[in-house]
Amino acid sequence: MTDTLPACPECSSEYTYEMGDLMVCPECAHEWSPAEAAAAADAEAAAGVVRDANGNPLADGDDVIVVKDLPVKGAPKPIKSGTKVRSIRLVSGVGDHDIDCKVDGFGPMQLKSSVVRKA
Repeated sequence: MTDTLPACPECSSEYTYEMGDLMVCPECAHEWSPAEAAAAADAEAAAGVVRDANGNPLADGDDVIVVKDLPVKGAPKPIKSGTKVRSIRLVSGVGDHDIDCKVDGFGPMQLKSSVVRKA
């Protein structure tokens, strides 16, 4: 048995235990196979699913909200947290910038999905 067991994927409970080849959550009674969960996560990453800071999947045309102040090179002020960005487009950008959008007052730019949440 390992020292740290994964949290329940259904309710995020940390009190999981092993029962044969399965993991079991005593709080919600969810049973899952860690191997199948890892394979599903790998398939999702290969499919290019982009997730926001809270883990919600993003799609083209979604509206997002910036979750922290973002300094912009050449701009006198940062993009403030709470700024709403409308109609994003998912792209394979420079580095890990995967959102192409237009921010009011700043113009077109690319953002990381880790600094936004779905509106």
